[in-house]
This record gives sequence, structure tokens and C-alpha cells, in this order.
Amino acid sequence: MSVPHTASAPYGVRGMRVTDHHFTVPLDHSAPDGETITVFAREYSDAELPQAEAELLPWLLYLQGGPGGKGSRLLSFSGWTKTASKHFRILMLDQRGTGLSTPANRQTLALRGDAAAQADYLTHFRADSIVADAELIRAALGSGPWTTYGQSYGGFCTLTYLSFAPHGLRESLITGGLAPLTGPADRVYQATFSRVAARNAEYFEKYPQDRGITTRIARHLENVPEYLPSGERLSVRRFQMTGSFLGGNTRMDGLHLLLQEAFVPTPDGDRLSDTFLESVHALVSRSSNPLYALMHESIYGQGEATGWAAERVLKDFPDFEPDAAEPLYTGEMVYPWYFDEDPALAPLKEPAELLAAKDNWPALYDTAQLARNTVPVAAAVYTDDIYVDRDLSLETAAAVRGLQVWESADFHHDGIADDGEGIFNRLLAMVRGESSQAG
Repeated sequence: MSVPHTASAPYGVRGMRVTDHHFTVPLDHSAPDGETITVFAREYSDAELPQAEAELLPWLLYLQGGPGGKGSRLLSFSGWTKTASKHFRILMLDQRGTGLSTPANRQTLALRGDAAAQADYLTHFRADSIVADAELIRAALGSGPWTTYGQSYGGFCTLTYLSFAPHGLRESLITGGLAPLTGPADRVYQATFSRVAARNAEYFEKYPQDRGITTRIARHLENVPEYLPSGERLSVRRFQMTGSFLGGNTRMDGLHLLLQEAFVPTPDGDRLSDTFLESVHALVSRSSNPLYALMHESIYGQGEATGWAAERVLKDFPDFEPDAAEPLYTGEMVYPWYFDEDPALAPLKEPAELLAAKDNWPALYDTAQLARNTVPVAAAVYTDDIYVDRDLSLETAAAVRGLQVWESADFHHDGIADDGEGIFNRLLAMVRGESSQAG
């Protein structure tokens, strides 16, 4: 099937040759003659290469984290893209519903009709549809089997790609993104809550003074109304979401810097500073990526309802409760109350409930196909990753024929932000059977 495709004239940005692509694809790939949506992707190549020479390079499709994350907006080549641009034309995909692709948010979803219609529409925004989009895009670009690089949720999408369209892949690299292939969502959260608790302990060991500040902020929020810039009152449990800092190496230290600016004296006593509230809002609002909250648990749904698994498992970890004596920071879990407290999500509460109750999700992976996989695959697994559990990752790796693992305790979930070039070089060398130049 060929799809309509438009491309801008190439333009230059700091040593990069950039081309914008728009593709028209079916909303429902099982009904190719039905409703269509637009998927956007941005091509980057090295401007130092003559255009004719750059156009002969093979394609690398980058599958970013999410769900609900748009492709990276590069202002110059750095990290892994600096290396990759020497060997590939890089395609940054705005996965359906994100960025410059046909948007899916509180404004546009209202046009679909009632909550049931919105939820039905959103069932077409998982990895199976993203991979089907990628295959149509590959054909429209005239590419043979291409290289994919999947970070976090992009790795989940890669496993779906390997399951249902391996003919489209030359080789695949994955960082922090080996999803469990089977089982309920509960097992994911049982594992990740434990890792987040351990990461909290590590954080408070490094910054013991922050234990008292964290508890002080929690008790303050219970008793004193504090409001985010978007107008809603900040709750303890939403403040705990700033634990997203704990998923990174240097980002963990960012949480300490945030807490240092928490309180400011006023005539009415100490209050949370505008600086702090602005920073917290940027961390906890889903206004720019509502699909993350809407679709997050569905990425683990295969044949059964997820039913707000994180909230259910939370009951086994009382130290994460907001009224705990010393409440812990949470990770990337999504709870139903998000849709009460975040103004960007409140209009989507009913569709979210319907998605959580959906019990006939199709399979995202073909375990038989993965067991006979022939596509070269290499994956970085981070020992203490709080978002994608190490043990579940290794379980998946063992189920994919030929998948090579590089495990490291030196990085957390955002490893490619710390040493993107080294990690990319290592994984590319592994899939090609070459000696890595990474340290």
C-alpha cells in the first residue's frame, strides 16, 4: 500500500540538513480505506556531505520514549546523533497523536464525540499502529530494511516491530526498553515500585537533609493551599511525582536543587516559592503529552484489562502513600486521580476509565516469531532502572532469539543523555559483530 507523502525543501540548521515529511496513513490499519490521519517525521543528515551523497546513506528510524512523546527536536548534532549522522539519514518520528502529527489531546478528542467514541479512537494509538505507520513510511521513502533505535517505549515498539514486521528491519538497537512480553501489568509495578523505593533510599543517603525537607513540604501541602501556575491546588501525591528526577543519573541531583528553592518567607509564614511551583508544574503537568497518561497502562495490556494496576499495587507499598510518616517519591506510574487534578487531563477522565476497563486488547508481541528472530538486535539494560525493570528486561531478552544484552550499572534510564555516543557505538558494533570503541 502506498500512502500520500509530502516533503519540504531541505533547509540548514547548525551543520544539519533538515527535511520535514508528512505522511497520510489509515487511522485503523485493518481498514485501510477508512479514516486517515497525518504522521509527521523530520529527517536529519550531515550538511557537510553533498546532498546527493547523503541521500545514498541508509535510514535510521529513531523511536522515542513515551507513550505520547514526540520526536526529538535537534538544534545540532550531539551525543549519539553526531555519530549516527556519519552513517545514516536519521528520521525522528512524531508517533501518531504527538507533535506535528494529527494531535490527540483534550481539545481534539472532544471533536470525536462522547467518551466511548474517544476511547475507541485511542485504541489505535498503541505500538502495533505505530509500527504499521513506520512500515508505510519506510515504503514511501523508498527504503529497504532500515535500522531502528528505540529508547524506553521506543524499545517496546521495537519488540512489536520484530514480532509483526521483521522484514522491515536491518538491525535494531534498544536502550532501557525491553518490555515484558506476557503477564498482567501488576507484575511490572510490583518490580518497579521496589526499584523506586531503593532509588529513594539512595537519594536520601546522598542528601540526608532532603528527607526532612520532603516531609515538610508534604505536611505543608496538607495544611496550606498552594497553587500551581495553571490554577489548581498542588496535592501531596502530585508533588511526589517529582520523583521522575530519580530516573536519571545527573537528573537525580536536580531534585536536590529543586528542593533547595522550595520555601520562601512571607508575612503569612513560609510558603512555597513561585520558582518551586513553576518547576513542579513543568514536571507534573501532562498538557504537552496527555497520551502518556491516557495510554500508559495500555502498553502492558494484552487480552485483559489493566484496571489501574499501579494504584492497585500501590497498596502493597504504603511508604509511597501521601499520608505516610515520611512519604517517598513516586516514579512513572499513572493513577486515576491524575484525571481529577490535572486540568489538561480532567476532560479525558471518562475515556481513560474506559481504556482502563478494556479487556480485549490485541497482542503486542508474537512470542513465537521472537523466538525464531533473525534480525540482529542489541539492547542496553540498566541494572537499577526504575522505569523498565532489569529482571523483566533480561527475561524478555532471553525470549528473543539472538538478542545481545549489554548490562550496565553506570547508567539509569536516561543513559543516552549521559553517554549517547558511547552507548550507540557499542550497540551498533554488537549488532554488526564488530569490536566496540566504547569504554
